[in-house]
Amino acid sequence: MKLKEFAKQVGLSPTTVSRALSGYPEVSETTRARVAEAAVRLGYSPNVNAVRLKTGRAGAIGVVMGRAGEFHFAEFMAGMAERLVAEETDILVIPMADPNQEDEMQLYRRLVESRRVDAIIVHSPKPNDERIALLHELGMPFLVHGRSAIDVPHAWLDIDNEAAIMRATSHLIDLGHRRIAMINGRPGATYALHRDSGFRKALQSHGIEPDPQLMASGNFTDELGFRFARSFLEQPNPPTAFVAGSMMTALGVYRAARSLGLQIGRDVSVIAHDDVFPYLTADNMVPSLSATRSSMRAAGTRCADLVLQLLSGRSPLEIHELWPVELILRESTGPARQSTS
Repeated sequence: MKLKEFAKQVGLSPTTVSRALSGYPEVSETTRARVAEAAVRLGYSPNVNAVRLKTGRAGAIGVVMGRAGEFHFAEFMAGMAERLVAEETDILVIPMADPNQEDEMQLYRRLVESRRVDAIIVHSPKPNDERIALLHELGMPFLVHGRSAIDVPHAWLDIDNEAAIMRATSHLIDLGHRRIAMINGRPGATYALHRDSGFRKALQSHGIEPDPQLMASGNFTDELGFRFARSFLEQPNPPTAFVAGSMMTALGVYRAARSLGLQIGRDVSVIAHDDVFPYLTADNMVPSLSATRSSMRAAGTRCADLVLQLLSGRSPLEIHELWPVELILRESTGPARQSTS
C-alpha cells in the first residue's frame, strides 16, 4: 500500500500521515495514535528508502567495536537492538583491531563523512577523549557510554564505578580483610580510573595504605584474571581478598585459588562486578559470587533510547545519567583468616 492510498483510508492528508509516523511534535498524540492503529490494522509500512531520502537520514546508529570486551559488547548490542527494532533503525558495527590513536581518529572521521549513520555511540572513553572532540567538531550527534572530563559538551550514560568499588572494598574491610587485591580494567579508561579511585578511598578511609604489589590492570579475561591472581597469591604475604573487575576476571581468580588448594569464601574472599551475562551468572558459580551488579543489556537499551532523543532534538546537555550500582552478597565472601601482616 502506498502512502497516498493509506492516507485516503485514514481520512488524512499524506503530509499529516507522514509526519505522524515520523513522530513530529506538531502532530497531536490523538492523531499519532489514530495513524499508528490504522497502520497496524491495514498492514501499512512506509518505504524505508523513501523515508530516508526524504528525511536525509541514514536510519542507522554507528558503534565501533574493538577486540577487547567482546562479551560486554554483545550484551550491550542486544540491549540496543531491543529498543531500535520498533523504530526500524539499524545498527552499523564497525570492527577495529587495536589501532593506534591516529588510525582510530581516521576511522571515526570516515564514518561521519560516509553519512552511513545518523549518530554514534562512543565506548570506553578516556578522561581527555579526542573522539569526543572530533565528533563535536564534525557536528555528528553522539552519546558516550561512560564519562570523560574533556571540556566539550556531550551526552553520556554511566554507572557509578567509584561508589561501586568503594562499597565492595569497604565490605571486605568490614569482614576483617586488610590485604586486598584489585584486578582492574584497561589502563587509562575513565571507568578503570574511577574504580581505582574507589578502591584507594575505601582502603585509606580505614587507615590502610594501597599496596601496588596487589594491583593490576588489563582486559577482562579469564586468563589474565588467573595470571594476576596466581602471582598475588604466591607472594610471601598474599591477599586474603580480591576485587575483580568483571565476571570473566573472577573466573580466573577462582581457578588460581583452587590451583593452590585454597577455598573461595573461606581462605580467599572474592567480589566482582557483574554486567549480568545470561550465560555466566553469579548465582551459578561455585561458590556463588558476591558482586556489584548493573546490566550491560539495560545500558544498551537506554543508550539507544537516549540517542533517539538526541536525534529528535533533545540537547546533549540534558542527557547526563549516572546509574547507582547494587551490591549483592553471596557465598564467595567471608571473614578474613589470620594473615601474617
